[in-house]
Amino acid sequence: MSKKALIVGVSGVVGSALAEKLQADGWDVYGLSRGRAPVPQGCHSLTADLTSPESVNTALDGLRFDSVFFSVWSRQTNEKENIRVNGAMVRNVLEALGERLQGSHVALVTGLKHYLGPFDAYGKGSVPMTPFREEQGRQPVDNFYYAQEDELFAAAKKYGCTWSVHRPHTVIGYALGNAMNMGQTLAVYATLCKETGRPFIFPGSEAQWNGVTDMTDAGLLAEQLEWAATSPSAKNEDFNVVNGDVFRWKWMWQQIADYFGIEAAPFPGEMQPLEHRMVGVDHDWQQIAQKYQLREADVNRLASWWHTDADLGRPMEVFTDISKSRKAGFTGYRATRDAFFSLFDKLKANRIIPS
Repeated sequence: MSKKALIVGVSGVVGSALAEKLQADGWDVYGLSRGRAPVPQGCHSLTADLTSPESVNTALDGLRFDSVFFSVWSRQTNEKENIRVNGAMVRNVLEALGERLQGSHVALVTGLKHYLGPFDAYGKGSVPMTPFREEQGRQPVDNFYYAQEDELFAAAKKYGCTWSVHRPHTVIGYALGNAMNMGQTLAVYATLCKETGRPFIFPGSEAQWNGVTDMTDAGLLAEQLEWAATSPSAKNEDFNVVNGDVFRWKWMWQQIADYFGIEAAPFPGEMQPLEHRMVGVDHDWQQIAQKYQLREADVNRLASWWHTDADLGRPMEVFTDISKSRKAGFTGYRATRDAFFSLFDKLKANRIIPS
């Protein structure tokens, strides 16, 4: 019999890639979401308000899974609310499954804000030395990632399941209507620059422009999640997960410009946030969508200006050590430039940006 998986957050960048990977490997995949975006083809769709225990109980009634994967969050006005809401979403699912979790595996996707602190705490505490390593532990700040981990650890102890935690850097992947999607945002930004004559200016900090960094392809993260769910060496462990190469944005920016056939503007010497510079582009994108018969005319369903600004605006160098998972047996690799270009090709093929 095929293994059965539940993906919480199945319509997001990570969830979509994971659903595709698991189905290709013969899993029977159920996707739990709020129902605001299409569930990947082939998945059993479950809809619930993840903040409501009653709604989650109803959606999961009688179901049992070999593995449960969490890749979900809801942005709130401050970190205390992030902790309350996002911790509860994990807790509600785990408590709804309860004793049916015995013998199963639960994987939680968080990220490098485990080491950096949340967006509103950047630079307020002492950031660990790069490259980040799992042994460096938690920062002394409020962080909803820690709350989600604590719910996972408590459920594993109570219900007899194993767990793994996965910490990607910024994820490159395909999903519409997602709040954390730098690759798609940069594709939309480059298209707007090409079609309207705007300069293709790097929006972030000098530290990011000149410093060493890395990223995580959604397909690679999906591979690690499946590996952790099926490998004894990955049980009850936390793992960083990045592509395996490093780069500097002052190099990558030119690569992306060349892909789109535009000129990369010189670094302006200070931050030029997209959230402010892209005010009023809604009409421009509607015209582009009409001109090229694109599938989505609402630029706000494609681009997450604020999140890309936050990632590229970090005032410190950020990259990751992945020795722990390699030593445990996971040896996946992606070249980040190829990951960007593969995403851009898919966006063209699906008529999200002009071909």
